[in-house]
Parts: sequence; C-alpha cells; structure tokens
Amino acid sequence: MFSIDSDLDARGLRVAVLASRFNAEISQRLVAGCRRQLAELRCEQVDEYWVPGAFEIPLAPQARAESRDYDAVVALGAVIRGGTPHFDYVCRAVTDGLRDVNLKSGIPVAFGVLTTESLEQALERSAEPGEAGSNKGSESAAKRLFDFAGERVRKGLMKPTLCLSYGGELGGMRALP
Repeated sequence: MFSIDSDLDARGLRVAVLASRFNAEISQRLVAGCRRQLAELRCEQVDEYWVPGAFEIPLAPQARAESRDYDAVVALGAVIRGGTPHFDYVCRAVTDGLRDVNLKSGIPVAFGVLTTESLEQALERSAEPGEAGSNKGSESAAKRLFDFAGERVRKGLMKPTLCLSYGGELGGMRALP
C-alpha cells in the first residue's frame, strides 16, 4: 500500500519519465503507475522517453538532466533474472549509472528499475489498480516530487505541507512537516 497526503501543487514542475522497451509489459505498467501518481499531484508537464533496454537507461536520464529542461527524472524498467550472470551485470550497470547521474547532475533521478527473480515478482511490483501488490512506478514518481519539494522547502520557496508514507515491504517511512 502506498499513499501521499499532500497540499503539494506540482503544477509547473517538469518531469521526464524514462522507460526500457525490454520487458515492455512491465515497463508500460510502471509508466502508467508513474503517470497516475504525477497526475494526482497535479504535475502537468510530463515527457516520456523510451530506450531499448535496461542497460541503456542511465544514458537517457543523464541527457535529460544535462539539458536542465527538467526538475526531476524518473527511470523505470525491469531486469528479470535468467539462467546466466547477465542479470548481475545489467543490474550493476543500471544502478551505478543512475547513482552517478544523481551525484553529478544535481537533478533528482528516481530509481524505479525492478530487479526481480521472476516475471511474477515483476508483475506484483508493477500492479495495476485493483491488483494485489504495489506499483514502483507510482512510488518512484512520488519520491522524486517529495525530494523536489524538500529542496524547495529548504530554500524557503515552499511551506512544508507534504506528508509521504510508505507501507508494505518498504516499512514505515514517513516525512512530516
């Protein structure tokens, strides 16, 4: 279960959503969850970009962050373990690449790339409304806007009115004003 209670008005924020075409069914579900969450937070400027596979995911956020056209970037995709060590190499490359973009760009980049043991786990983590499970695309979008709002609060540009809460496997993280 995931929810946001907020007076945050995300109108005017520019968000890039980047997704992998590989494991397209999962990526499409993550993007849909992300877009639902952004719409709920009234974010009106959302651009969507697609890359061939998970390995290419870090390059797209880097380009979007360097352009300074966006306030936040959400990277989505799925890497599902197969019978070879390829899974480990791809996961490490995506993780390290997105971390580096976060550190170097100054633009918040959400890590919404699933790394699962099976297709069933990926489906549970990209659940559609009414299905059991959660949608990490939705959670990633909310996390980036929460980070962006926190930065604006620190700079005195916004009142601290955002309450973010996670449930389920993420435990009980909660940010209060």
